[in-house]
Amino acid sequence: MHILGINAYHGNASAAVVSDGRLVAAVEEERFNRVKYAAGFPAQAVRYCLAEAGIRLEEVDHVAIPRNPWARIGTKLLYALRMPRFARERAKVLARFTGIPEALARALDVDPQRIRARFHRVEHHQAHLASTFFVSPFEQAAVLSADGLGDFASTMWATGEGHRLRVHDAIAFPHSLGMYYTAITQYLGFWKFGDEYKVMGLAAYGELAYLDEFRRIVRSRGRSNGKLGFRLALEYFSHHRTGPDMTWREAGKTPELGRLFSEYLEQRLGSARAAEQPVEQHHKNVAATMQARLEEVLFELLNALHRRTGQKAVCLAGGVAFNCVANGKIFDRTPFEQVYVQPAAGDAGLAVGAAYYVYHQVLNRPRSFVMDHSYWGPGYSQEQMCAAVERSRLVSSGLEVAELPEEALARAAAQQIADGRILGWFQGRAEWGPRALGNRSIVADPRRAEMKDILNRRIKHREVFRPFAPSILEEATGEYFVKAYPSPFMTLAYAVRPEKRTEIPAPTHVDGTGRLQTVSRAANPRYWRLIREFGNLTGVPVVLNTSFNDNEPIVCRPEEAIECFLRTKMDALVLGNTLIRRPAAAAENEDSHR
Repeated sequence: MHILGINAYHGNASAAVVSDGRLVAAVEEERFNRVKYAAGFPAQAVRYCLAEAGIRLEEVDHVAIPRNPWARIGTKLLYALRMPRFARERAKVLARFTGIPEALARALDVDPQRIRARFHRVEHHQAHLASTFFVSPFEQAAVLSADGLGDFASTMWATGEGHRLRVHDAIAFPHSLGMYYTAITQYLGFWKFGDEYKVMGLAAYGELAYLDEFRRIVRSRGRSNGKLGFRLALEYFSHHRTGPDMTWREAGKTPELGRLFSEYLEQRLGSARAAEQPVEQHHKNVAATMQARLEEVLFELLNALHRRTGQKAVCLAGGVAFNCVANGKIFDRTPFEQVYVQPAAGDAGLAVGAAYYVYHQVLNRPRSFVMDHSYWGPGYSQEQMCAAVERSRLVSSGLEVAELPEEALARAAAQQIADGRILGWFQGRAEWGPRALGNRSIVADPRRAEMKDILNRRIKHREVFRPFAPSILEEATGEYFVKAYPSPFMTLAYAVRPEKRTEIPAPTHVDGTGRLQTVSRAANPRYWRLIREFGNLTGVPVVLNTSFNDNEPIVCRPEEAIECFLRTKMDALVLGNTLIRRPAAAAENEDSHR
């Protein structure tokens, strides 16, 4: 049985294929069209997933779409009367959803009459819940989804048992932790779709100067009327009056969000920062207080969920589940003992979630799959990578190119890192989700404090306050961090042990934490071997890891890796078994200009 999941006409358009209960492929459209957070219809992602599964569209049994126009229809109609312009825009989007069979047929050049699949509409947050619990290692768990908005809800919680989800309750529009976080992100001058993660990093530089005000902005609901949750003080926001505008141009362009905060918020906190203005201490304090209030409300929700379910494990999904700072505190601030967040917890993950919802919740099939790695995107053979190197004429440009056996390659690459060189690392299948987890990574020496600034300035061309992540051998986690619970998808941040902070200063954030990736030999043997060889050379089984890109989607094809390597002046690049290095004289010249 083949199920195709599609997240379309929304940010992070994506596709996934589940065959007989096992995930075969999952990828975001942005990896192909090179537009960050690409919206529209994921035609190229669908084509890849079907090709990876070895099937034609005519062989797909079910198509799962994470949008249910009938969910909360009363609330939708009420707001349609209040906000006719917003209703008209939503109607246009709904019309596109009704045309998904035709869009599929066009993408695969198939007669629509030959599509035999049954189409299913899955409510947004139920798809989120399914995307995490049904691929988790837990037989039972509490499950929480929280994001901006989907099918007129922002938050939903449930109990997962075996192959079934039992939804307990939800929080409807306009009350939303995701909207809250995005509105304050905009107030701080970060307007691009997906900029919330920047503000999470900025928060570590601030003080909790406005906590009373932020407790008015997001109000705990307590147990009044038997309800749990929170409410936004709507006078601080505008989305309930104008609608949460999200627009995109055709051909899969990056979504654009309208303004979500009100003039009243500026009256209370001061004028909003313009994007070109410097980030001052006030802005850092706002970011810190916003993060602290998010954590307070989130932990209230989680503690209430624990009381209701009595479960030891919790699975998280939705955009809020990318808040690794909050996730890392769950063990200390709640009774939960186990946490699972799949690598594409945001809306891209809806493609996987909708497919698994259909397989388990609709078709009543038992579970047989655990997502214990993130490598579900396109991969390339050594021959394809060598052909890309040949076409690029790297050899004739004076670069050193050598093909090495795996063990020798790991030692040579680790030596490059230990010598202070910046290494592009391209292996296997691309990661599912927004994090580079050792197959499309830029890797550097964590012992060099200056490496953070070098990478931000010379390679990534981004804000200086943004941190980098440590990748650590899973078996060494407790030696360097105060928690040893695995974090394979870089979704948890832990405090670095005080005595180790001077040992790995580059990926240690200003607050003493690291958004770590624990690397197991089973999940990624090549990346594990690279880190082990670096540990053998230096005594430190940790490398600094950042995504292989430069203000663009993470590279997907070997040609894109080569272009990024040349454009950003990295020192070395590994493509499969091929090591490419700048000559020593050129590298030394680059060092002098860092």
